[in-house]
Amino acid sequence: MLDANEGPTEAQFEFITFSAGNQSFCLEITQIREIRRWTPVTRLPHTPDDVLGVMNLRGAVIPIFDLSARFGLGQTSDNERNVVIVAACGDTTIGLLVESVSEILSVNKSAIQETPDIKSEAARQAILGVISVGDNVVRVVNLDAVLDNDRGAVV
Repeated sequence: MLDANEGPTEAQFEFITFSAGNQSFCLEITQIREIRRWTPVTRLPHTPDDVLGVMNLRGAVIPIFDLSARFGLGQTSDNERNVVIVAACGDTTIGLLVESVSEILSVNKSAIQETPDIKSEAARQAILGVISVGDNVVRVVNLDAVLDNDRGAVV
């Protein structure tokens, strides 16, 4: 029961923060199915540079995207610390190669700011908003945009 002096509490959102292209990004925790160590994938012919291939995930074959390359930030270099974030976008499950996973971030809805108007439609589509964390700005990734074929460099 609410105290008479208190209003309703603001909605809390939880995000997993990670690094791609030496930049900070996050996904809502409800979109993430698991986080796996990087293992080589099966490459497919005639795929864009940011599609690394496919991975067998307990019988389901899922595409693996290099998120840094997808966002125009260069290819992710091979590193044993790299991880694959397995995420769900509607009925589609995908893997995102990132440099590292950092932390769980809990924020109020009011802490999520609109993506600044930087005259880039690709950026506005790929980034749902930004969260200021200390001196850092963390971008909230739009998984639908990661899957979109009509994209360009965004950040």
